[in-house]
Amino acid sequence: MTALPASSAGVPALPQVPPVARWPRAAVLSLLGAVAVGLALVETVWPAAAAHSAPAVLSVASLAMGVLVARHAQRLDPESAAPWRAFAVIAGLLTLGQAIAAVRGVGVNPATAGPQDVPLVVAVPFALLGCARLIRSAATGIGSRVALDAAVGLVGLSALAEMVISAALGRTVDSVDDLVAWGYPAAGVVLCTVGLVTFARVSQARRAAAGWLLACFASVAVVTVSGAIAVVRPSVVTDVVTGTAWLAMLGFGTLAIAADPGRSTDPDEPPEVPLLGVVVSYCAAFGVVLVLLVGRIAGRSILPVEAAAAALLLLLTFARTLVWAADGARLTRQVLRTEAYFRTLVHSAADITIVLDHHGRITWDSGAGRHAHGWSARELEGRLLTDFVHVEDRDELLAALAAGADPDGDQGQGRTFRLRSRDGRWPFYETVRVVTSGDLHRPADGAPAPGGAGLVVHLRDADTRRHSELELERMAYTDYLTGLPNRARLMAALAGARSRASEGEASCLLLLDLDGFKAVNDIAGHEAGDLLLTEVADRLRATVRDRDVVGRLGGDEFAVLVRADLDEATALGERIIAELAGVHRSVPTPGADPDLVFDVSCSIGVTELASAEEVAATIRHADLALRAAKAAGKGRVRRHGETADSATVRRTRLARDLPDALSRGQLRLVYQPVVGVAERRVLGIEALVRWDHPVLGEVSPEEFVPLAEDDGLIVPLQRWVLDQATAELAALLRAGRDLQLGVNISVRHLQSGSLVPDVAAALARAGLPPQRLMLEVTESLFIGQPDRADGDLQTLHDMGCVISLDDFGRGYSTFAYLARLPVDVLKMDREFLAGLTDDARCAASWESVIELGNRLSIDVVAEGVETPGQLAALRDLGCRYLQGFLLGRPTGPAELAAVIDAFDPASLDVVGAQPAAAVPGTA
Repeated sequence: MTALPASSAGVPALPQVPPVARWPRAAVLSLLGAVAVGLALVETVWPAAAAHSAPAVLSVASLAMGVLVARHAQRLDPESAAPWRAFAVIAGLLTLGQAIAAVRGVGVNPATAGPQDVPLVVAVPFALLGCARLIRSAATGIGSRVALDAAVGLVGLSALAEMVISAALGRTVDSVDDLVAWGYPAAGVVLCTVGLVTFARVSQARRAAAGWLLACFASVAVVTVSGAIAVVRPSVVTDVVTGTAWLAMLGFGTLAIAADPGRSTDPDEPPEVPLLGVVVSYCAAFGVVLVLLVGRIAGRSILPVEAAAAALLLLLTFARTLVWAADGARLTRQVLRTEAYFRTLVHSAADITIVLDHHGRITWDSGAGRHAHGWSARELEGRLLTDFVHVEDRDELLAALAAGADPDGDQGQGRTFRLRSRDGRWPFYETVRVVTSGDLHRPADGAPAPGGAGLVVHLRDADTRRHSELELERMAYTDYLTGLPNRARLMAALAGARSRASEGEASCLLLLDLDGFKAVNDIAGHEAGDLLLTEVADRLRATVRDRDVVGRLGGDEFAVLVRADLDEATALGERIIAELAGVHRSVPTPGADPDLVFDVSCSIGVTELASAEEVAATIRHADLALRAAKAAGKGRVRRHGETADSATVRRTRLARDLPDALSRGQLRLVYQPVVGVAERRVLGIEALVRWDHPVLGEVSPEEFVPLAEDDGLIVPLQRWVLDQATAELAALLRAGRDLQLGVNISVRHLQSGSLVPDVAAALARAGLPPQRLMLEVTESLFIGQPDRADGDLQTLHDMGCVISLDDFGRGYSTFAYLARLPVDVLKMDREFLAGLTDDARCAASWESVIELGNRLSIDVVAEGVETPGQLAALRDLGCRYLQGFLLGRPTGPAELAAVIDAFDPASLDVVGAQPAAAVPGTA
């Protein structure tokens, strides 16, 4: 008798048991069958030789089985191996008994009692001990129901054994041999009863092992009954039956230990009373009564002990019936209560549970008659679930069902599809989980349930969430003002059109920009501008075809993706310009003049999509075409590459070459002098950066500085200017010249937050006092970054740097900041000098600014002095500092010292208008 590996029942303190080799069940059973056939031949052909050989064969077989069981039990954990150690001891006792019988030559059925019976009698308690060990693995002990079943089985089997043996013996007990003859069947009956109890109370995992053990005990009963008959009527038949049953007992023991997995790994496994125990008990009871009645009809008299046994069986069966009736009533109440709990839980849950059979038909729906879909149970049951799913979503449903049928899949989670409701709507549902209905009663070993198991589908109402997701998706790809697709949606459409272009389908991109739109916002207000953009969007929708995509990129820029060739797309652009030509009048807004009319037109750039080009390149080509259209005038359509604008080409070339200009040494500094009227000499110099392009020649800062700001290159550019200019000023100071340096500062440099440390680092490297550095900022800095201007400029001013407000007079909000910001110098814009000599109002403005500077202790510098008349007028108004071509042109660092030294103070004494070239000191 052997077993498969047994688990440790989940006890943490137990050590891990190494894997156990598979029990050689087929080999052992085959060997026992061969031995049984050989033993039967020996007992039939050579009865005399069988007296010694038959017990010897049984002894050897029992010994072999005992050794195998003992060795196998050593590989199990102690708790799982305990029952089988007891059965190994039984195998040893059986081996000893048969060995004694073989030595004495009494055969397998001794006619008289002897020492060979002692080991067999001692084996009975060990059998009971092994069964008790098996029962201990169950969750509960022996209950009244099992005890009644055991009593019925014990009495019934005892009565049957008494009738069989009494009929075979034909006499009562009058000797020790007769007592042994009656005692062995009684022990077999007891063992069978114990086997029934064991089968009823072991855990579910060990039920199969207990069943084979019950068959083993039944074989023991056959051995004992056959031996009892052989005591009185010895024969070859009883010897063959005894030997075969003995080997069958060993075979069933082999199957028992092979089927034993050990203790249950689930501590919460509920106890079960198998139906077989009840059937055996009732069959035993009614079988005894039936045998007695048949014997009575046949003329056999019923003994008093048999009548008492029959009466006792009827009483026990009646009691067992009452217990089962009580259990049935209790279980029925429990089932009804559980079902009520279940229905309440399921019907009150937000999710819907649908049970499908293996054909996909609905067998049960938890939401029938209660859920928003409105279908009743009668309308749902028996119909295919796919009949209620939207035809576009059936693939999604089938994918969810397939995933649920796969035990290793994701159980179909997250699949969304539409189900038809009774009122014709198509709300969305999401699968929470899809499992096979076989999982509800799957065996402990994880094997799939037999038969065509259906599916249990758990659904969640996702209609509101799905509509929210669709709305969020629409908002993410839609312009909030016009309702047109936004940039993200247009980029996705361009990617799709690019893919179609590789298949031969032509597509073009139109970029549109409104001309004159800024005036609408500035004069009529942003609300009027928004209404105008909405009207433009409506006209674009009405002009393009349904298959074309119209989008808004931002501001007053629109785009149209046209599924046509370049000629047709250009013609569409012309129609759009003609349609938008009538958009002149702003929509009336509160506070605005309803009669305002604006000259608003449209410029369009057209390019064709190529499969080999990226989407970004396509947009860049369309943008170049749009710039060419704007350069050609309002209301124009230009194709990419058709008429390239020279300014656009130049700007594109500069933007491409600017990142490498600094590393290649193409940038340089020039310096323009600033002259003091009272001091009559050069007091300072302004550093101006120039770009010597290898192809385009010298490039002014007005052209490439905005590009540097747009491309994020302005900060490293100005760091280089600060380092270079401070180093060259330090050289001039060491040569004995008294000068101050002016450096222009970009708004982007201030926004970066690195201006203060960059200035401090440049001064430290040059060894220059902060008072020698004047930082020139524009009015836009104070308007766009007032907090940053207050903080960083105040820090620089506290360091000792001079703060100059450049291009003063070009803006409109600077006067509000002069009283509180650390401004030391005002540099008047050169355009402010245009009418100084012939416009009394311009001269009065200059006089006011100079007077304001005197009152606020702010120096005023006139920038752009180019004529002697301007010089004379500024001198007469009291302007103390001048800068311009009349007094000195921008000069490189190599000639700067000579220009400063050659300055002629007499140039400040000019009277009347003279040509600038004749003024002494002009560089």
